[in-house]
Amino acid sequence: MNLETKALFLSFGTVQVPHQIEGDQVSTAGPGAGGQSIFFRSGERMVRLSVVASSPLRLEERTEGCAILMGNREVASGQLVKPLLHCPEQAYITVSERCIYDCKFCAVPKLKGGVKSLQVVRMMVEKAKKTGLLRAISLTSGVEVSPQSEAERIAEIVRHLKCFDVPVGVSVSPYPGVNRLLKEAGVDEVKYNLETVDRDLFEVVCPGISFQAIMDALQEAVGIFGENRVFTNILVGLGESNKTLCRGIDELAEMGVLPVLRAVYPHPLRLGEVEMTRPSAERLLGLARYLKSALDRNDLRGDLALTGCYRCTGCDLAPGKDL
Repeated sequence: MNLETKALFLSFGTVQVPHQIEGDQVSTAGPGAGGQSIFFRSGERMVRLSVVASSPLRLEERTEGCAILMGNREVASGQLVKPLLHCPEQAYITVSERCIYDCKFCAVPKLKGGVKSLQVVRMMVEKAKKTGLLRAISLTSGVEVSPQSEAERIAEIVRHLKCFDVPVGVSVSPYPGVNRLLKEAGVDEVKYNLETVDRDLFEVVCPGISFQAIMDALQEAVGIFGENRVFTNILVGLGESNKTLCRGIDELAEMGVLPVLRAVYPHPLRLGEVEMTRPSAERLLGLARYLKSALDRNDLRGDLALTGCYRCTGCDLAPGKDL
């Protein structure tokens, strides 16, 4: 799977999967909350695709491994990668599967899932550790009550997970004081998601959240956690222009923040609420190359990430790994 092929796969984001694929090969994490996905490795690259019966891509088993086809043409051959806890080599855990905010692209507020206790999270990590495959812990969370109470919950969990002696990354909704709290708890990396660098668009898709507050938290985080340890998700396909995206990438990279360019996933529970158009392979490639050049100009390296998306690479074209 070369770079162009991975970009093609990400432009669709989905794949048909045979019923006989074993359940432990399927993940329930990632952009398509509430759905299922597979991780497919071909050569040095890996891609995560949501399992959708109507996808133009189709997974077929082979005598050795499997292949992804488009129509009758085999596009790439490789192997399925078994997720550890929702992604390979990481205990990727969503602590609060509910949120008081109503970001128009996100299914979590609609799904109204549960909230995992410290005991449940620790048990999940212990089980992952016993496989011998655990290399990192990534905790993400919605906002059950408030950003502060959520971060305090996560910080308490992290204190109990440091005994596993692997890096811990955290993605939460920031508030003043969150960086010190998480650093003192033992967090190694943080991700505060801007979702879009278009400030006008942000007000539409993330009502009730402050764009500037997230920017301030990201800037402060670089000084507290250090280079190559601060990240933010930027969705591609919400109606933003490439010019605005590139300007935002430059601003973030100059701050020392590594953007994660994530193709928007039009979840069925959110259709019609906001523009969501899966970006083309060409657009994804162009933006990924621009991101890599911006990181290079600011001496930032995605391949040094200890946790999260830059370590996994399944959902994105990751500078330092894919290109």
